[in-house]
Amino acid sequence: MAGHSQFKNIMHRKGAQDAKRSKQFGKVIRELTVATRSGLPDPAANPRLRAAISAAREVNMPKDTIERAIKKASGAAGSDDYVEVRYEGYGPAGVAVIVEGLTDNRNRTASDVRAAFSKHGGSMGETNSVSFMFRRLGVMTYPASVASEDEMLEAAIEAGAENVVSTETAHEVTCEVESFFAVKDALEARFGEPESAKLDWRPENTVTLDEDKARSLFKLLDTLEDHDDVQNVYANFDLPDDLAEKLSA
Repeated sequence: MAGHSQFKNIMHRKGAQDAKRSKQFGKVIRELTVATRSGLPDPAANPRLRAAISAAREVNMPKDTIERAIKKASGAAGSDDYVEVRYEGYGPAGVAVIVEGLTDNRNRTASDVRAAFSKHGGSMGETNSVSFMFRRLGVMTYPASVASEDEMLEAAIEAGAENVVSTETAHEVTCEVESFFAVKDALEARFGEPESAKLDWRPENTVTLDEDKARSLFKLLDTLEDHDDVQNVYANFDLPDDLAEKLSA
């Protein structure tokens, strides 16, 4: 049940974040830049760039914007120089939080993230202070309409996936990081491009929150997610269904 509940929590929170899509363009362009520089500017030969392009499509970034970002990053003159950073800590109610970012100024980003934790009742810890409580997984999401629950489960297992969680609106497929692109390519060949495909941190155990604690935690998560240097935020919270729907309204 934990996985199912966590999936619903993520869907509710994603709905609440949709209004911030415009800000996502800048974050996606950073990932396109780093992904392009990590290998060839050809997505067929660069798995990370393939995933970045998928993320760009997920936020409805125009094709020409994607192509310009790749061209700029692969050009001789280059573009902004970003490095990957990860911060870990605890939020309100002892919820474990992982923050991933791309920054051109480590000191600024670390200071801002630390301040956000402190302001909202949390504390930033050392690297690996909470990540042991999470698993790194490949995650793909398809709308429920593309296949029945049994069809998706059968196809996913054949492709090498670990699990499928289905709801009334979506199928979520999870797999080991090492098999992410093989599973994605196999499912894409059968069902078309997924709504989203990315590497994710999923908690092994969750902290169930009441409304007051959830609102306090969400203030921290919102502050972190709004920061230009922050790409992804993960936390091991769990909410009752009725509270998740109330907070995402």
